[in-house]
Amino acid sequence: MSDLDADVQTADEYGGEGPPVEEKPYKIIFEANACFGAGKCAEVSDTWEMDITTGMAKPDTYYIDEEDLEHNVRAAEVCPAKKGDGCIHVVDRRTDEELAPDPHGDGTLSVDW
Repeated sequence: MSDLDADVQTADEYGGEGPPVEEKPYKIIFEANACFGAGKCAEVSDTWEMDITTGMAKPDTYYIDEEDLEHNVRAAEVCPAKKGDGCIHVVDRRTDEELAPDPHGDGTLSVDW
């Protein structure tokens, strides 16, 4: 493994195992530390809500199925955090590929931890 490979983060490193991949093939990774409470995610997705005590967004689940994929991809795409790259990441657990927002255009996880 090269030093470059060691720097690549994968979604399976975060959040534990979750339910079986067959049931919930997509995973949300949320960089809560980058959220500033714009609420765009909650406007477009039922998965997201604004926490009245913190003023920040929070998902009601981190594992989703096909039925919830489209609106969570939209939530990731409209998030203005990180200068428009967003702090919500939707990942296909079967391939470990970031579906949204994918600012690099290559499916690699774009978290800033």
